[in-house]
Amino acid sequence: MRTTLTTFIHTFAMAALFALLFTSASLSAQEDQAPASEEALLAPVLEEPPLPDSKLAEEMETLKQALVNLNRDLFILEEDLLFPSSTQIAVYLAMDVGEYFKLDAVELKIDGELATNYLYTDRQVNALFKGGVQRLYVGNVNQGMREITAFFIGTGPENRPYKRAVTLELEKDDEAATVELKIVDSTTKQQPVFEATVL
Repeated sequence: MRTTLTTFIHTFAMAALFALLFTSASLSAQEDQAPASEEALLAPVLEEPPLPDSKLAEEMETLKQALVNLNRDLFILEEDLLFPSSTQIAVYLAMDVGEYFKLDAVELKIDGELATNYLYTDRQVNALFKGGVQRLYVGNVNQGMREITAFFIGTGPENRPYKRAVTLELEKDDEAATVELKIVDSTTKQQPVFEATVL
């Protein structure tokens, strides 16, 4: 059923995109498509000044914005259908590091089963370091006690390979669950600290 709903949503989005393209093509070509035999009939219309480029551009921009809004609404609808709040769990990653740890990868397990693993580029690490937050995972789990384990792989103090894990036990109820993974520098311990909390 989820596949059918997703297909419907994508088909609807493609139809909206086609309508946008068809409308823009019609607007830009409307002056050139009057047959010679209809010139007398359309003379009063043809005598009117053509639609200014600025007005056409404004209408195009309005259509584009409407398509962006439609795409956003369809994305939200798709997420609500695929990940209902009664089973949804989302895991986010943030970090405040620099001196003691350089992140290379994160591996996430839920109840001992691999949920996702992610390899980072220098650009992505810099974005996280500047305050960015990554949605590492979103999925469905059954209600009850759940165990979330994250493995952080990278380079630690003195440029040595570093792998640490943090585990969190979570009581999943009928509301959507959100977990934050955080990496911070500990100046007192002179090493990174890994945390997992329920938001």
